[in-house]
Amino acid sequence: MNDEIQEPPSSLKNVRHIMLILSGKGGVGKSSVTTQTALTLVDKGFNVGVLDIDLTGPSLPRMFGVESKQVRQSTAGWVPVPVFDNKDDPSKGSLSLMSLGFLLGDRNNSVVWRGPKKTAMIRQFLKDVVWNGGAESKPLDYLLIDTPPGTSDEHIAIAEELRWAEPDGAIIVTTPQQVATADVRKEINFCKKVGFAILGVVENMSGFICPYCSECTDIFSSGGGVTLSETLNIPFLGNVPIDPTFVEMIETQDNDSVDRKLVQLYDKSELKPLMAGIIDKVLAQDCKPRF
Repeated sequence: MNDEIQEPPSSLKNVRHIMLILSGKGGVGKSSVTTQTALTLVDKGFNVGVLDIDLTGPSLPRMFGVESKQVRQSTAGWVPVPVFDNKDDPSKGSLSLMSLGFLLGDRNNSVVWRGPKKTAMIRQFLKDVVWNGGAESKPLDYLLIDTPPGTSDEHIAIAEELRWAEPDGAIIVTTPQQVATADVRKEINFCKKVGFAILGVVENMSGFICPYCSECTDIFSSGGGVTLSETLNIPFLGNVPIDPTFVEMIETQDNDSVDRKLVQLYDKSELKPLMAGIIDKVLAQDCKPRF
C-alpha cells in the first residue's frame, strides 16, 4: 500500500462511523443486508449514508426506490441522493445514497471495465462524495459501504483509501451452506491482512418465512454462520431469513409518497426486530467515533 497517503479522504471528515458490508461470494444477499442495516440505523435515529461500490451490480438505487433520481455536483464534490428526510418524523434519522447506478442511466446497462478503471472509480467515490447528515453543518453518524464480492483489486483500492480513515470494521455476510462459508473465510483473512476489524458475521437466507403462516423453514440448512464464528472466534450477529414480504416492500415502495417510503414500510416487516437485534450487537461494541 502507498505509505505516502497518511490522511483519510477529506470527504469523510463529517462521518462519525464507517462500516463495510463484505461477502466472500456473490448471491448471498449482501445488498439486502446493507439495505436493512441502513433502515435499522435510521429507525434508531441515526443519520446514515450508503455508498454502493459494487460496480458490477449496483442495485441499491432500486432497493431504496430512487432509481430515477440524479446525483448533483457541488463545488465540494458529488452530493448523494436523499432517500429519507426525517422532517415529518424527528424520531428517525436521515438516509442518503451514492451509487454507480445513478450514473449508468439504465438498470440494464452493464459495466464492462478493466480493473484500473474500476479502482479509479472506487477511489473517486471515496474521495469526491460530500457526506453530511442532511445539512452542511450536520455530521453523518454512519456511512455504510456496500462492496463487491470476493477479494479483488477493488477491495485493495478500498483498503488503501480507508487505511487512515479508521473505519469501525466490517460486517461479513454469508449463507448457511459450506460453499459460502468457505469463501467467507477468505474474506475474513483479507480483513486481517489489511487491518479491518470484524464486527461480526450475519447468516443471511437462514430459512424462509411463509407469507401465509409466518412459519420459518430451513431451505438452505442453517448454522453455517454460527459454526464459522465459533471456529474463527469472531462475533456471530444473527440470522436473517428470506421474507417475501420484504421483497414486496421493495417493489411497491414509492419514495415520492408521504407514507409509502421504504423506511416507513419497514416498520411492519417481520425482519425489523431481527435486524434490530443484530445492529444492537454491533452498537454494543461501542466503536470509537472518528471525531
